[in-house]
Amino acid sequence: MNKLNYKNITEELLQTFLDAGKIARDKNTKGLKIIIKADKSPVTDGDLEVDRILREKILNLTPNVPIISEETVNLKKKNEYNNFWLIDPIDGTKDYINNKSEYTLNAALIVNLKPVLGVVFAPAKDRLFFSYGDNLSFEVSDGKTKKLNCEKKNRDDIIALANTDNTPKEILDIYKKNKVSKTIKMSSSLKFCTIAAGEADIYAAKARAFEWDIAAGHAILEHAGGLLTNHQNEKFLYGKSDYRNLPILAKRNNIL
Repeated sequence: MNKLNYKNITEELLQTFLDAGKIARDKNTKGLKIIIKADKSPVTDGDLEVDRILREKILNLTPNVPIISEETVNLKKKNEYNNFWLIDPIDGTKDYINNKSEYTLNAALIVNLKPVLGVVFAPAKDRLFFSYGDNLSFEVSDGKTKKLNCEKKNRDDIIALANTDNTPKEILDIYKKNKVSKTIKMSSSLKFCTIAAGEADIYAAKARAFEWDIAAGHAILEHAGGLLTNHQNEKFLYGKSDYRNLPILAKRNNIL
């Protein structure tokens, strides 16, 4: 596959994401059916329907590329692929269940263990993000498409994003080092897109979650000119045998 293929594949996916997002919202309005998985996390019929829709479209577009999805993956089987899709049909399921606005639909194509395209849709915010190469990262909102380049929107503060109100000291130390002056709590992969859009500057997390939680956002941020590394500022690859994330550090770019 080449960059032209990535562009075509991404553009073919956009309407599918919009359609799947509408279905997710409709299911939420009508009342979700909730199941507790073996790991004690919730999954809804909305998650499963979005998963089905995305996998069906992606299989049609790239029939020979394996699909790894949060809702269908076998974690007892080690990943041995170099090229594969990562799907998180709804990232932020608890937000989704509680009718909050930050949940997202996600898909990323991994080639040679690197994310080469990503799509993230936040239906409740009507923000659709996508990318398919360096300097080719975009947002569609209010009927307009704009290019993302991490250009800072707020000149007064260095803004950090956090998953929780109880930020670990290790993360607080990173934020202090980067002269963070304001912290905003935010869930899901929307964090990476917010940084790509220049609305925040930095997000750090200890090792948590899985590759499908970050891959699409990683592509969008990196293709907008941002950085996603481990805490030692080293780039990393996908395709780990157990799909588990390293500690991560996402930056708009050189924020200091």
